[in-house]
Amino acid sequence: MIDLRRLRCFLVVSDELHFGRAATRLYMSQPPLTRQISALETQLGFRLFDRSSRSVTLTTAGQHFLPYARSVLEQVELAANVSRQLATGAVGNLALGYASSIALSDIFSAAIQTFCSAHPQVQLNIEEGASSQQFAQLIDGRLDIGLSRMPPPAEASEIEATCLDNEPLIAAIASDSPLARQAQLTLAELSAYPLIAFPTDYGSGLNQIIDALYRRHALTPLPGPKGKQITSIIALVAAGRGVAVVPQCTQVLAKHGVTYRPLAEPEASAPLLLLTRKHERSPLVRAFGEIIRQTAQKQPATSVLPA
Repeated sequence: MIDLRRLRCFLVVSDELHFGRAATRLYMSQPPLTRQISALETQLGFRLFDRSSRSVTLTTAGQHFLPYARSVLEQVELAANVSRQLATGAVGNLALGYASSIALSDIFSAAIQTFCSAHPQVQLNIEEGASSQQFAQLIDGRLDIGLSRMPPPAEASEIEATCLDNEPLIAAIASDSPLARQAQLTLAELSAYPLIAFPTDYGSGLNQIIDALYRRHALTPLPGPKGKQITSIIALVAAGRGVAVVPQCTQVLAKHGVTYRPLAEPEASAPLLLLTRKHERSPLVRAFGEIIRQTAQKQPATSVLPA
């Protein structure tokens, strides 16, 4: 294995063609520099320089070897730079999973924009999916971060959940429904209409929250059609197929034929959870986590839009 220090000595001497000046550039005296070059020549098996009392010139072999030596040191420097950037989170890849309704949150979009601006050389891979899917994906490394409405189950002890926000739930109803004439709605009033939700087997954290909310008030919702995305659910509301209980951020989908109303139940809310692996050391995960926490703290409260 060629000593990189000897290669650096060779490059400086080839630049200066003078051992005294080369030694000055290398912050060493001339005799140790001469020994380094001699040792490199011995290792290579050929002379690199023709030396005389008046001049130093590259041999033919030295001229041929020079670009290869320079390339090796450039690659070593590049590797060192990349390793420093990886260590500080300046470059790399980050896999982010999110639940459908979270994509409509200002926290979600603002955090991604801030992170990408601060880390332009990081490849952020974003994947939408049900909250329940994120646990296995985090554990096996397919995701680095999850944004979920559902806390991890007891068996997913490797995952840590941080609550970023607790978002009010609101009712989405057809604009021509009698319910749209009211300023506020109760779950009891909604329970008279089919409830449009995510499929039962989809693993939606929002479904779990809504089901628990109805049970707390001893109510059983009428089953309604299903949608795998929040946009599909709102489209079904506009089509008059039932009502939906959705996070407040959903009202940005100001679809014609849909009216949003606040719920009277004060506990009607859905958390926005940041999921990471416990003892995570990735600087990129830490950086994104810090950005989204700061973003959540700065977000102003929003009110329900009028019809």
